Amino acid sequence: MTFSDLHLHPSLLRAIEGLGFVRPTGIQGEAIPPALDGRDVLGCAQTGSGKTASFLLPILQTLVSQPARGTRALVLVPTRELAAQVFDDFKDLAAHTPVKAAAVFGGVSAGPQEQAFRHGVNVIIATPGRLLEHLRAPYGRLDGLEFLVLDEADRMLDMGFLPEIRKILKFLPAARQTMFFSATMPPEIRQLTLEMLKNPVVIQREKPSTTPTGITQAVYPVSEDLKPALLMALFARGDIRQALVFTRTKHRANRLAELLQQRGVRCGRIHGNRSQGQRTLALDEFKSGKCPVLVATDIVARGIDVEALEHVVNFDVPVVAEDYVHRIGRTGRAEATGEAFTLASPEERASLQAIERAIGKPLPRVTVPGFDYHARGEQLEIPLAQRIAEIRRRKAEDRARSEARRERRGAGPAPVGAGAGQGRGPAAGRWRSRGAGRSPQGGGRGRAQGR
Repeated sequence: MTFSDLHLHPSLLRAIEGLGFVRPTGIQGEAIPPALDGRDVLGCAQTGSGKTASFLLPILQTLVSQPARGTRALVLVPTRELAAQVFDDFKDLAAHTPVKAAAVFGGVSAGPQEQAFRHGVNVIIATPGRLLEHLRAPYGRLDGLEFLVLDEADRMLDMGFLPEIRKILKFLPAARQTMFFSATMPPEIRQLTLEMLKNPVVIQREKPSTTPTGITQAVYPVSEDLKPALLMALFARGDIRQALVFTRTKHRANRLAELLQQRGVRCGRIHGNRSQGQRTLALDEFKSGKCPVLVATDIVARGIDVEALEHVVNFDVPVVAEDYVHRIGRTGRAEATGEAFTLASPEERASLQAIERAIGKPLPRVTVPGFDYHARGEQLEIPLAQRIAEIRRRKAEDRARSEARRERRGAGPAPVGAGAGQGRGPAAGRWRSRGAGRSPQGGGRGRAQGR
């Protein structure tokens, strides 16, 4: 089958040809025909299999063949990065059509997004939170909506977006075509389809937790404190030139990026505490090759599409097996090849075994020749127990200094039980006296407490 066999509009075929595509992928070949017939679709396929075109092409076919004003399609995605990625894909496919789209997500000015609603842009690609803000405004109307798509539906449920999705549905017309696309098909997704889809065509291209066949996977056992040194050794050996590196937390992403920069490796970082401008810049520099390394948390596990990405590195073993599948799916996309390396400490053995059970095969262990596995490493971050002990130590020192100052002033020792905000000067006394009596309504709340 070729795209020409799908009887798409000439303007769409021209765009597809310009992108160098000839044959639909498996999910595209199965999903596009029923979607063109107006059927609801529930599609499950692995990351990087071409799900985005599976819903964009049927939408564009209708909007080009049956032109009309107003917003007629809504695509919901879980992250800002994925919204931007789908928007870019839309622009590629709609390049020779008059159909317009807008990306609606947080972290950027809402003004241009408001204008998109007011002007009735044809397609809106949005994250749930920012979309709800607009829908609650007078201009945020989607009365003429014909298509609703949930992309990466399982990830939206994982991120707790189900309440927002239910609220969004109240703003949409009931008569519409709905499509779900997901990398996995957990029971929660199937339950949601019963509520939102009408007699859908169900497409299951892969078994849950199946990894792409074009990805070479390997595990590098190493102690936690030697992970940074081993990663640097892989760079120095030339085993890794370009890589998307995943860490467990935002703090570890920051520390690892700083460490790599100190060692001369140019890299960017993306996580939830970075502004949208910082995240966009880091991703653009990574895609262009200006920064060969991008350190990220799972916020972008399904929001990055980098052509010919060579390596994905799990600096930390993901706790959830499905996260492993989505992380390594950033490489080996669209039938290409890639490599996925996982640095695994003894403490992460249980998580690694759970991943191997989920994907149905053991992962090969690799030892790097010449690397000193007995060397003294360095902590990427201070352990939680040590951080708590340090905070307690500083607080004890602060109390001791405060006590010493009181004694020097001749005020005597602080009252027993006095702490932060208690017994410190006349202001504290005033607040206590205001809250000591009962309020006129009873219940023992004074004015200060009631505020």
